[in-house]
Amino acid sequence: MMTKDKSARATGDTAKLEIDGQSYDLPIYKGAVGPRVIDVSKLYAQSGHFTFDPGFTSTASCDSDITYIDGDKGELLYRGYGIEQLAANGSFLETAYLLLNGELPSSKEFDEFSNAITNHTMVHEQMQYFVRGFRRDAHPMAIMVGMVGAMSAFYHDSTDINDAHQRMVASRRMIAKIPTIAAMAYKYSIGQPVVYPRNDLGYAENFLNMCFAVPAEEYHVNPVIARAMDKIFILHADHEQNASTSTVRLAGSSGANPFACIAAGIACLWGPAHGGANEAALNMLQEIGTVDRIPEYVAKAKDKNDPFRLMGFGHRVYKNYDPRATVMQQACHEVLQELGIKDDPMLDVAMELEKIALNDEYFVEKKLYPNIDFYSGITLKALGFPSTMFTVLFALARTTGWVAQWNEMVQDPEQRIGRPRQLYSGAAPRDYVNLAKR
Repeated sequence: MMTKDKSARATGDTAKLEIDGQSYDLPIYKGAVGPRVIDVSKLYAQSGHFTFDPGFTSTASCDSDITYIDGDKGELLYRGYGIEQLAANGSFLETAYLLLNGELPSSKEFDEFSNAITNHTMVHEQMQYFVRGFRRDAHPMAIMVGMVGAMSAFYHDSTDINDAHQRMVASRRMIAKIPTIAAMAYKYSIGQPVVYPRNDLGYAENFLNMCFAVPAEEYHVNPVIARAMDKIFILHADHEQNASTSTVRLAGSSGANPFACIAAGIACLWGPAHGGANEAALNMLQEIGTVDRIPEYVAKAKDKNDPFRLMGFGHRVYKNYDPRATVMQQACHEVLQELGIKDDPMLDVAMELEKIALNDEYFVEKKLYPNIDFYSGITLKALGFPSTMFTVLFALARTTGWVAQWNEMVQDPEQRIGRPRQLYSGAAPRDYVNLAKR
């Protein structure tokens, strides 16, 4: 990783802030692309004031080389490469290497990396006993949080964050083993035996085999399905400083081991406002039920006084079309065509809603286009995954981005333990009164 040097990005301009007649000059920086940034890091030390930014939506928490989003253009770049190019031409493991190392791999580098990932897919056998300790009806995400956090108890030789080799080993272990853990959680939830990973299969193929194979018969991975799964992983691999990524960085800023940091990210992702969006979209389709009820729900969505919202449409960051949705839409239709799924009321509702959203003046004007959660939810249902597994698959893919972000954070010379400030609105200082007098 290159040493960060903010002076190289200094514009020479300053923003002037006046408080009580006192003027403060705040440096302005320019990133490789995107808006200019005002540095307020020394504002409190100089003025005794700090900024108020709920949700940190106007605050850059770090200096990162990994992912860039332009919400107005509908653009998502991994290390400068458009997500559409990576999904159309590359593989998930190529993307993982890119996120971790900053460049696409050569053939030799890719062979070494993919072999290392393949050879790390097995998990410690005693982890099976850990899985069996959960209730049979435990949510797979609860199992994921526990299992990934517990990896630090099984892999002591890769928890020293100051050792570059151990960081590399831990990073590869997580990318390799989390699909195995995810498949174990799924198999446990449906009462089937664990299927061990196979070294003769690719990353997506291996995961599908671990999820859907059974000892009683041979399972053949459909290449169209495997490619769609691979694209889902690529599209979800990273997304700048979102809530779960920020959680990973915040946990890592304390010096916590990498497995604990990723477990923290998984816990954050579990929230319905973050990783649970595709499950929410599917629940909405179930609520609508049949195509003939769509006009009723579209009318509810257009009514400002109705609390109903169409899930899977529009995006907080993208003010234009979600670039991931373009790729996911194609993959979704390829899967539905390959599987020949007909007579599924929920998918019928989804396809009709898609047509309306892409053509209805209200949706087009407000840019409420179907987003990646809409298409990924439909695709994962068609593949046979229950909705409880949707966020697990999101976590599996996002692990690569989390690991890349964690590595960058650990090596950043400007990194400090995270410590947001607050605007205190509680009681003013007051004296304690003895219990008998209250």
